[in-house]
Amino acid sequence: MAKPKDRNGIVFSTNPEFQYETGSVEEQKTLPPSQQSLKIQMDRKNRAGKTVTMITGFVGSEEDLTLLGKALKTRCGCGGSVKDGIILIQGDFREKIMGILNEMGYKSKKSGG
Repeated sequence: MAKPKDRNGIVFSTNPEFQYETGSVEEQKTLPPSQQSLKIQMDRKNRAGKTVTMITGFVGSEEDLTLLGKALKTRCGCGGSVKDGIILIQGDFREKIMGILNEMGYKSKKSGG
């Protein structure tokens, strides 16, 4: 049975064969690294003056994005997070991340200032 949050406003039905239609979203298929075009930029907004490196433009599943984020954090030796389709790496690692991504087969370019 569907969870109450997945019912889209339907509370009760008299039809014994009624099935709740959930608004499930299919996950996007992950493109191969050679077809990915990632943007690398530095950001300080709303971070109390702390510098982070943002990687955007990844096309694929959340799981693959998380794995890529973990690999970048490990190679840079720093912390970070993955949320809303963006990888955040603590500190200014634009050049190093660009080299790592190119080594992994991704197309990447610096964006912004």
